[in-house]
Amino acid sequence: MAAIPVIDLSGALAPGGPRSAEVAAQLRAAAMASGFFYVRHHGVPADQVARQFALARRLLEDVPAATREALDMRHSPTMRGYENLGAQTLDADARPDLKESFYCGMAYPADHPYVVAGHQTYGHNQWPAEVPEAPAACEAYIQAMLALSRRLMQLLALSLHLPETYFDATSESPMVTLRMIRYPAHPEGADERTFGAGAHTDWGAVTILAQDAHGGLEVQTPEGDWVPATPMEGCFVVNLGDMIPRWTNGLYHSNPHRVRNLHSGGAARWSIPFFYEPDYFARIEAVPGTVPEGEAPRFAPCTAGEHLVEMYRRSYGLKQQAAAA
Repeated sequence: MAAIPVIDLSGALAPGGPRSAEVAAQLRAAAMASGFFYVRHHGVPADQVARQFALARRLLEDVPAATREALDMRHSPTMRGYENLGAQTLDADARPDLKESFYCGMAYPADHPYVVAGHQTYGHNQWPAEVPEAPAACEAYIQAMLALSRRLMQLLALSLHLPETYFDATSESPMVTLRMIRYPAHPEGADERTFGAGAHTDWGAVTILAQDAHGGLEVQTPEGDWVPATPMEGCFVVNLGDMIPRWTNGLYHSNPHRVRNLHSGGAARWSIPFFYEPDYFARIEAVPGTVPEGEAPRFAPCTAGEHLVEMYRRSYGLKQQAAAA
């Protein structure tokens, strides 16, 4: 457990909070290690999280197969809706991931300029008529996660010895994704290339994960060891995505993680990750104080949107190499 620190956000949830500097220092230490940490006293009510898990079960267990096929994310220009078991392979060297998902995002209006332009993650959601409460419940959960993400970005700014509001302008029209995931039990006799989710890093800025009591998430430490991110009641697991090393010139880390549902006694594992990414046109470049004098930045400046395009292309290239091998 020592590999993944627990950070108490009490007294640091509002700008200027009395513990903000202390929490920022703890974030800095975690970010310079694995980029993973737990947060407790995060301000999101436990009953809201419990309702979201109940909704996930309705979406992924109660909706007829024909409806799920009609709302498959393959049919969505914004990649929202249902994702079938084995549809994603996060690790190009592993077997297809043993998980199924439902994706949604913020309810931006149809006339928002980014929606009109068709930018990544901006656009309509797909909802099953069988779960009429889903749109409002998911939007409420997204707003709670977005508020926490914005606060974590402010604390990250403080951790970099920047003004607390340094990143605020980058979150005006953020790219966000809410994903509800069901992992079946790990197959008996499965080989070492079988995972619920293969080893990967997240592409965005901050991921906030709610997980059930079964566990199964594993995090790679800076030393290369894999350690369990054991569920802790009342806590989220937070990890930094690949935009953060670009923003910090490699000072802060985005480490690989994976999932194996080994500890559920044959039951399904459920998790709800929220992926926060800044505004499509947010500038991602080394922040002041992270590039040593006389050295060039390790990463070329880009926008958040350009970063995502690069990551999709890189991922596609890896799959092409794997297919040719």
